[in-house]
Amino acid sequence: MMMIKESQTEQKRDGIIEEFVNKGVYKIDGRQLYELNFYELMKEYTTEEESK
Repeated sequence: MMMIKESQTEQKRDGIIEEFVNKGVYKIDGRQLYELNFYELMKEYTTEEESK
């Protein structure tokens, strides 16, 4: 069986989704987290971090 390695971008995206889920966030702008691309997730993540 062949192991498929994720790119660093995919790994980072998965990490951001995991952090949102741990905080109880499952949707952003009415869309499920897994439907968002990396750019949209990073934008929301950095906006949230700045507001702290």
